[in-house]
Amino acid sequence: MRFEELTIEGRNAVIEAFRAGRTIDKLFILENCQDGPIKSILREASKQDMIVQKVSRERLDQMSQTHNHQGVIAFAAAYDYATVEDILAAARDKGEQPFIFMLDGIEDPHNLGAIIRTANLAGAHGVIIPKRRAVGLTSTVAKTSAGALNYTPVAKVTNLTATMEELKKEGLWFVCADMGGSSMYECNLKGPIGLVIGNEGEGVSRLVREHCDIIASIPMKGDIDSLNASVAAGVLAYEIVRQRTLDK
Repeated sequence: MRFEELTIEGRNAVIEAFRAGRTIDKLFILENCQDGPIKSILREASKQDMIVQKVSRERLDQMSQTHNHQGVIAFAAAYDYATVEDILAAARDKGEQPFIFMLDGIEDPHNLGAIIRTANLAGAHGVIIPKRRAVGLTSTVAKTSAGALNYTPVAKVTNLTATMEELKKEGLWFVCADMGGSSMYECNLKGPIGLVIGNEGEGVSRLVREHCDIIASIPMKGDIDSLNASVAAGVLAYEIVRQRTLDK
């Protein structure tokens, strides 16, 4: 289901958005505010295991479009999120071994949109993103994906490493892109696989990297030492596609 991206301001408006089942990406609450309506909003957020940010009145004033935020501003997703099980089911429905993108803290909506587009074109069954320190499904992401968001499920999870361990029980193994790894041409990238792409500036975090089974690097011949995150995702994804094709 598609939602229009929306900034929701005011206590009653936010409570009604929760009750209507809107997917809220971010919730900002005035720090030290504990009155009845705010407690109701926090209870609704807790039911969804949502990340809540307590911020100053000055920050809320800067974010506000209506200038009547009443101490609470929420950002609703442009598209609804899938679940990890939805992604696995998509692979089962196609009779294919799972191929999943897992993104460790992508912050640029243009990068996320481009990666979702690549995931769709490479035949991946879905994309997993974290709740914290990462961009969600904004309208910019949807536009940059060039329609791929209509066909490629995106799941948002609280803990990437815990999700990786659950997926390993389903038979998946994980490869992450990192300059310190073996050449991707020397890696066996066949079978049920999760491709891990790191943050634009810091790369894959230490904990996520430690949960990966293979560290793969992309051979480079130029004068700079890194690729844009979405480009790196595309290069590695198509090496996976190449190897999966040979495996048929």
